[in-house]
Amino acid sequence: MAKQMGYLPELKRNWWLKHRFFMAYMAREATVVPLVFFVLSLIAGLFSLLQGPESWQGWLQFMQHPLVMGIHLLAFAASLFHAWTFFQLFPRVMPVRLGERAIHASWMIAGQWLGVVAVLILFAWVFGGGAS
Repeated sequence: MAKQMGYLPELKRNWWLKHRFFMAYMAREATVVPLVFFVLSLIAGLFSLLQGPESWQGWLQFMQHPLVMGIHLLAFAASLFHAWTFFQLFPRVMPVRLGERAIHASWMIAGQWLGVVAVLILFAWVFGGGAS
């Protein structure tokens, strides 16, 4: 049985470069690339920790390489960009209401960034030696 195909317009590789919305969308999706490297390097660190002190020291030296540190800084910036775009979309997708009144989108976005800052302060306190 032959599958009936409708009209399929030709789509070029650079179709997303022709509209600003799609460029922003693709940039958001591309943020996953440095994050994948970050996650893989953390998994490699766990395996090197299991293999012993020499492997752990090798992983630590790898993590101190300027290129690796640059990719990790890129991953951090990419995750902040991803969070920014998510925080912008969240009030549109899931508006929050208190009784009869809807919470303004800017208040929801500010609340989410305050949550990010609170988590960063908590991490700095825990890993900076404040918890010991």
